[in-house]
Amino acid sequence: MIVPDQKVARTLLTRYAAARIAQAEQDSPQTARELQDVTYTLCVLMGTSDVREAVAAADALLGSPATASAAEAESGLSLAV
Repeated sequence: MIVPDQKVARTLLTRYAAARIAQAEQDSPQTARELQDVTYTLCVLMGTSDVREAVAAADALLGSPATASAAEAESGLSLAV
């Protein structure tokens, strides 16, 4: 099984959250398109067809012990702070 890149998953989650906020603040064709694009990409990356499942899968990926160890090694800081 191919495991998605954690940095890409984190970036897409951030883009998804920003797009949801932008869409809620101002419903426009541009914000709707951005939300649609990032939703599709996040679902493809996480291997789901439902955005709620994709977000949950990305959260699980980023919350896994391997992810925490990689983040600590990368930043030199413990996530338990």
